[in-house]
Amino acid sequence: MTHALTDPKQPPAAPSQPPEPAATAAIAPKRTRHLRALVFRVYVLLAALVFVTLATLAHTVAYFPVDLRVTRAVQAYHGRGFETLMHAISWTGFFPQVAILSAVVIVTLFVVGLRWEAVAAAFATLSGAVGGLVKLVVLRPRPGADLVHVFQQLPSSGFPSGHVLTTTAFCGFLVFLAYTLLKPSLGRSGVIGVLLLFIALMGPSRIDMGQHWFSDVMGAFLFGSLWLALTIEFYRWGKVRYFAHQPVAPEAAPAPSAGSQ
Repeated sequence: MTHALTDPKQPPAAPSQPPEPAATAAIAPKRTRHLRALVFRVYVLLAALVFVTLATLAHTVAYFPVDLRVTRAVQAYHGRGFETLMHAISWTGFFPQVAILSAVVIVTLFVVGLRWEAVAAAFATLSGAVGGLVKLVVLRPRPGADLVHVFQQLPSSGFPSGHVLTTTAFCGFLVFLAYTLLKPSLGRSGVIGVLLLFIALMGPSRIDMGQHWFSDVMGAFLFGSLWLALTIEFYRWGKVRYFAHQPVAPEAAPAPSAGSQ
């Protein structure tokens, strides 16, 4: 009977371990996940508190000193390309073009097989209706032509900006989808970059048009981010319940835990 000889200079081989599943390897440690969840919840709480405070103040104050300073600073620049860009971005947020553009995106998602994503995107558009209700409660006047240049006077309340609110919620959700569903590529980076730029420029465009104050825009960004968070939670809740009807990017329902059997 022969015995395998071992090299005394080499350390003994460690017992073989089963390979770590790829899905498990991609998941962050439990402590990290809990910390991220805590940060997210803290942001939602703070954003909600700031928005309610800002809305309350906007109900009693027509505009803040910083609003006037920001509007005059933005409108002080009269570059032709800048003005064209601001007007074009703002134009997309008016009816009926905003409804048409949103419908095209939602239908496209549904047709390519991302059916639950299409439903969740439609849910994101409801931010505009909820924002309209907030406008009726706050009843803040829009900027006046005696203070700043107003491209066109609008009759509705100014707080929060409906353009910024719907753009943040809807385009923000499209950023979430592109980031989580698409493989890393130049195309994905381009889509995300364009969407983020569009969100960032919608606020200045509304100020440049003289149809919203800076605080109207900031309130809309806050409320839009809250609705975006709600949309993502709605999407994640329904994804595992409708995976059987999902031709593209299906998601299996989580396996029941041992204690639930």
